[in-house]
Amino acid sequence: MSIPTSTASHTILGSLSDATAATSPGEAAVPAPHVRVLRLADCPGHMAELRAWFESEWADYYGPGGPGDAARDLEEFAREEGIPSGLVAVRGDELCGIAVLKPDSIPSLAHLRPWAGAGLVKPDLRRQGIGALLLRGLRKEARRQGYTRIYSATATAETLLQRLGWRKIDSVAHEGTVLAIYEVDTGA
Repeated sequence: MSIPTSTASHTILGSLSDATAATSPGEAAVPAPHVRVLRLADCPGHMAELRAWFESEWADYYGPGGPGDAARDLEEFAREEGIPSGLVAVRGDELCGIAVLKPDSIPSLAHLRPWAGAGLVKPDLRRQGIGALLLRGLRKEARRQGYTRIYSATATAETLLQRLGWRKIDSVAHEGTVLAIYEVDTGA
């Protein structure tokens, strides 16, 4: 599977940065009503829409002439067990967002795993707690699979991660951008 590692790619949590409702510092975001987090493997009917989202959001990678194949990556994210393991947020039949528990992210940090990535919330549904729900779902999925920690690299979602109890452990320069590296215990 070809997974981009550029800062504009889905490897880094960026599109989840404003995906929670505004709250006071230290206060958990209030999730959007009636939004459920499900395994991508259990939602094959959303694959075409997700492919369009990926090709639009990360056009340099998944768009025409890009090195990525959104359909192939989504099929990998929809695996039944192990990682990568994709989760989707849905409200009724409406697709609201996606996040993926991935085996790796930044090559220089290959010793850390798994990673939260491919985070994307539908633009008109951002700031409603959906990103937070997806990150909590990834934490639960990692715990179910026996992982004790999850990692994330971000240039834009630090406030969200901090609000959810993630700890900053490092900063790295990657493809011209400084990324903050975060971890969170899964409770396993």
